[in-house]
Amino acid sequence: MKNNEIIKMETNTFIRDYKNFALKWLPLLLLLFFVSNIFGQEYDVLIKGGKVIDPKNDINAQMDVAVADGKIVAVAPGIDAARAKSIINAKGMIVAPGIIDIHGHHFYGTQPDSYLSNGFSALPPDGFTFRSGVTTVVDAGGAGWKNFSTFKEQTIDRSKTRVLAFINIVGSGMKGGKIEQNIDDMDPGQTAKVAQEYPGLIVGVKLAHFSGPNWEPLDRVVEAGSIADIPVMIDFGGSNPALSIEELFLEKLRPGDIFTHAYAHVKGRVPIVDEKGMVKPFVFKAQERGIIFDVGHGGGSFDFEQAIPSMKQGLKPDAISTDLHTGSMNAGMKDMSNVMSKFLNMNMPLAEVIACSTSKPAEIINRSDLGHLSVGAEADIAVFNLLKGSFGFVDTKGKLMTGDKKLQCELTLRSGKVVWDLNGMAAESASGH
Repeated sequence: MKNNEIIKMETNTFIRDYKNFALKWLPLLLLLFFVSNIFGQEYDVLIKGGKVIDPKNDINAQMDVAVADGKIVAVAPGIDAARAKSIINAKGMIVAPGIIDIHGHHFYGTQPDSYLSNGFSALPPDGFTFRSGVTTVVDAGGAGWKNFSTFKEQTIDRSKTRVLAFINIVGSGMKGGKIEQNIDDMDPGQTAKVAQEYPGLIVGVKLAHFSGPNWEPLDRVVEAGSIADIPVMIDFGGSNPALSIEELFLEKLRPGDIFTHAYAHVKGRVPIVDEKGMVKPFVFKAQERGIIFDVGHGGGSFDFEQAIPSMKQGLKPDAISTDLHTGSMNAGMKDMSNVMSKFLNMNMPLAEVIACSTSKPAEIINRSDLGHLSVGAEADIAVFNLLKGSFGFVDTKGKLMTGDKKLQCELTLRSGKVVWDLNGMAAESASGH
């Protein structure tokens, strides 16, 4: 037999034997490989024993949350701690999705007379977010189409906090005074054009601080929102005589548009609660129609005389937010966890408070990827301690409401990384202790 025939026979035999081996053992080897990768994988962080409240996924139970590569990889009871690089004991605490503050002011800068648009009154997000469980903020109109690129480069691109934006219908942004009264600078087309250039980043259009008895600015902001197919947020008031909020709710705004400072009683705006302490009937109709009621606490836009009777009569907010800026952070507002605690003490169930601070705001701004702990979602997580005791809460008129519950943020993860740890829950013990 020639050498090449011998080689050919041996080759055929090898191929036959290899096929037989593959057919017999390959499925088992693939199964073992799959099992080892799924059940043998390591978690970067495992949060154990906390009460997980994830309204979007209808979870309200003691569970563990596992994180790997910045993503949620498991939410279940009794996850094996041996598979985790870092274990955080959250027993007795609340584990929630990262909080979304749908109304803040973060276009900070050093330009004089610029208010909340590259001025001194806005705040850099990272110093004021993580410590109250907030992982996403929405800047409420600081920048207009003329200076949005500056805001993006200066704040959005440089913050660990996820920063989104309502773009101002005023091209120059929220600079206050006469600048925000300039109807000629309210360009729906240019505003919508910039919004369309940044889908998912610019999530709405904002109108604020216009003081003339004129519907034209409102019509222009709604036009911009319609062109870009995004909601608008309205800071309504200041007109003399006051414009009709009934007309605003039932005729001017579209379902999905946002009425912020919902529980305010300010000059130039008719309040939603009348002098007898009753919510006006058309306000309920507006919420049923789909108008979004946002808290937007701020330094002058949240009164217990409006909020308490509203809550008792069933007019609950769709979104809880701070309106964070230098004029509110050290007054009655303080921070997001404090605002959430106010509603908790007005008998709003904890799960609803968390929903209005996570999944509901995410839905309002069309960011369904945020505000929940679904497997595969980015691991933005807030861990709260629900304190029991005697606490005082102050509104923007200096009125006191006492309560027996207060949320305190113990730990915040942003994209799976610990960015706030009040009492060292995620830290290793010091040697000798």
